[in-house]
Amino acid sequence: MQHRDRQQGKDAHDRLYADASARYAPALARLARATEFDADKARDLEQDMHFALWRSLAAFDGRCALGTWVYRVAHNVAATHAARRAGSAKLVAIEAAADIAAQDNPEAAVGDAQTLERLRRLIARLKPADRSVILLYLEGLDAAAIAEITGLTAGNVAVKIHRIKALLAQHFARGDAA
Repeated sequence: MQHRDRQQGKDAHDRLYADASARYAPALARLARATEFDADKARDLEQDMHFALWRSLAAFDGRCALGTWVYRVAHNVAATHAARRAGSAKLVAIEAAADIAAQDNPEAAVGDAQTLERLRRLIARLKPADRSVILLYLEGLDAAAIAEITGLTAGNVAVKIHRIKALLAQHFARGDAA
């Protein structure tokens, strides 16, 4: 009897992971690529996110939406990954990001792919917490959901989103590169 109950629990856990993975795998892949530029390391990070999600679902009790749970787990894995490599990269706060130096020629860039890459590089220069906020916003989450995922207040999230959007618009208007 106990073995059968354990097996049913495992089956339910596996079904929940399969559902979460099917629904949120593209978002996890985008978050991994936004956090890690090296393609192989991004794939490894994505696998780490999936493993952490699978493991964490054993504790999922439905007190929040499944999407919130998935984003919180992925955000934590990405933040840990970014913190590990932060020693080798110069990260800046939103307030100091106006001083980001140009590294390539945006006037030579044409097409949506180059514009997206430019935006991705600008976002990557932000500190992990600010980067997470804007990436979750770009995934279509509102300030309240982002606040629940990141542990910030909804007001703080809204202010960060406004400042980051203004910063990115300023960089694009000036023709700055990442």
